[in-house]
Amino acid sequence: MDKEYNVTINKKISRMIFNKLKYIRTRSLKTPKLMIAESLTGGMVSDCLTGVAGISEFYKGSLVAYCNTIKTVVLKVSEETLEKHGAVSAETASRMALSLGELYGADLGVSTTGIAGPGGGSVQKPVGLVYFGFYINGRLSVERRIFRGGRDGIRRQATRFALAQLLRLIRDL
Repeated sequence: MDKEYNVTINKKISRMIFNKLKYIRTRSLKTPKLMIAESLTGGMVSDCLTGVAGISEFYKGSLVAYCNTIKTVVLKVSEETLEKHGAVSAETASRMALSLGELYGADLGVSTTGIAGPGGGSVQKPVGLVYFGFYINGRLSVERRIFRGGRDGIRRQATRFALAQLLRLIRDL
């Protein structure tokens, strides 16, 4: 898929997220706090969101936890979880997203962890495998996807999925 097309779609989704957050604030009289914890996307989700003027009203920041040390120290992913399940796992994505709420006060949290390639894959965890964690007002969910393509393409697809899924999950708030 074309890089410019992906960027355009991601910007549109980010704008829709912003508009939904404004609507939630108007309806509930509470300003939702959004945070992102990224590993394989390395700040790409955050970059899309911060491209929207006014998002700072809701978006409080991101943590790029590329190495396991940052995952354990900053996001409280246990060493046991990393040893037993690995950095690319539902358990790690779940803990990353949960920490955004528990440790940093986010109402809405998104995490990404995966294998962008070209190396690092295995039969059990192929290149393109990505786990997403979503923390939405105290409720936690995890999504697993396998994307095809090169490293950049996988990261762009993961970014788009994270944004689109966040939008879907906040739709009914």
